[in-house]
Amino acid sequence: MSGYIIVLSTVPDEKKGREIARALVEARLAACVTVSADGRSYYWWEGKISEDKEYMLFMKTKEALYKKLEARLKELHPYTVPEIIALPIVKGSEKYLRWLEEETE
Repeated sequence: MSGYIIVLSTVPDEKKGREIARALVEARLAACVTVSADGRSYYWWEGKISEDKEYMLFMKTKEALYKKLEARLKELHPYTVPEIIALPIVKGSEKYLRWLEEETE
């Protein structure tokens, strides 16, 4: 079961997360985007440690769609340097992965 990935990104608020999720699913660049509850992020930015409330996006898609998804995500994202990280799906439910295949471009 290869060729599938989960792409992670953080956004500053739930509204932006929902907007990005809907756009990516409508474009069939992701079969599903989960917008998490808010959490706290701590990170270095412009020489100091920042702390912000953020929402995590979990985008389930095909590895072959990564470049298109990344480009669209950058267009929609409000951050100067958005977190965009792809992780391979090593194993998964056969039915779920078949559904993922069918629902993406």
